[in-house]
Amino acid sequence: MVKALMSARRFAPLFWAQFCSALNDNFLKNSLGMLILFGLGTQLAPMDKGMAAKLNTLAGVVFIAPFFFLSALGGQIADKFDKARVAERIKFYEIPVAMVAAAGFYFHSVPILFAALFGFGIVGAMFGPVKYGILPDALKTEELATGNALVEGATFMAILLGTIGGGIAVTQAESPELVVAIILVLAIASWLATRMIPAGTPAAPDLVIDRNPLRSTFQLLRELKADQRIRVGAHLTSWFWLVGIVVLSLLPVMVKDIIGGTSGVYTASLVTFVIGIACGSMLAARASHNRPNLALIPMGAVIMAVAALALAYVAFTVTPKAASLGLTDFILTRRALALGLS
Repeated sequence: MVKALMSARRFAPLFWAQFCSALNDNFLKNSLGMLILFGLGTQLAPMDKGMAAKLNTLAGVVFIAPFFFLSALGGQIADKFDKARVAERIKFYEIPVAMVAAAGFYFHSVPILFAALFGFGIVGAMFGPVKYGILPDALKTEELATGNALVEGATFMAILLGTIGGGIAVTQAESPELVVAIILVLAIASWLATRMIPAGTPAAPDLVIDRNPLRSTFQLLRELKADQRIRVGAHLTSWFWLVGIVVLSLLPVMVKDIIGGTSGVYTASLVTFVIGIACGSMLAARASHNRPNLALIPMGAVIMAVAALALAYVAFTVTPKAASLGLTDFILTRRALALGLS
């Protein structure tokens, strides 16, 4: 089924659009985080622990904030118009945002990169409802689990590649032209992919769009409260992403300040995290026999809780060494196994 979906026009363009966009988002976010924490390859020196942790957390907040206020508006637009054309238009606006990010890398400017990160957050908030709205229309019921697994796997694989690319970008900042080219190419590739999504029929063409983002958000919350099934699903999805965001926000600070590792150790830790997400997505799709199966959710929640407690135990019991640990030295320690299993 995976091969069939990846070769089908009703799914493949959406997959690649999401992959390229998520890769660009995380390329920027994680390179900014490493720039703040390690000050690699630039005129910037590594910041003190307190300031670095605050700025790294702020980067996550700046990127996520638009999702709270614009997702409802994005959902209304996705319902009123053809989702394929909405996706194309949103991804077109991602190109000038990528230009801002390119300027930030070129001038080694943290404020400009923060502005670009906020712009990518706006694009992501508007694209999310379109992305998840297209899947039920384009896929059969028995394909939904596999399709969702592929999209989630692509998202976290993009996190992995974006982090590795971000580390290289910061290290090789004396040649910003290559970084600028990568950002722009990914934005254009994502837009071109959306142009290949087959046109569809608007779900609610007579819907009146509420252009007030706060009002539309609270209206959506009231609708969620009135429908228990949708409310539970929204809470479960939100909890999954909350855990992921918290882990990704705290991981670089934990690796550098608590574990005592270098940027290579951070990248390796993120690789482990992303591989776990990808494997879990595919295992869930296989265990559900390619059909939606809510019975797997409690099992996943228990596993996440145990892993979170184990990670907290590692953080409280590990004493960092005086000298930073490289990747090879870190792998040979017990803390590497404990962190990987968590």
